[in-house]
Amino acid sequence: MDSYSFLRELADSWVLLLLVLFFLGTVLFAFRPGSHPLHRDAAESIFRNEKKPAAASQEEVE
Repeated sequence: MDSYSFLRELADSWVLLLLVLFFLGTVLFAFRPGSHPLHRDAAESIFRNEKKPAAASQEEVE
């Protein structure tokens, strides 16, 4: 068996199975119970410590 046929057979079976399991594991990890506060904190982190809008510079006004 040449290496191309072996790698093709490996990719069609085991690697495909591993990638599907990795995808399902990633989805289950993201949507696991109790992760909502972590995701909410990450989503709102860009607004942290922001008191007011930035002042317009003189170049933007003209």
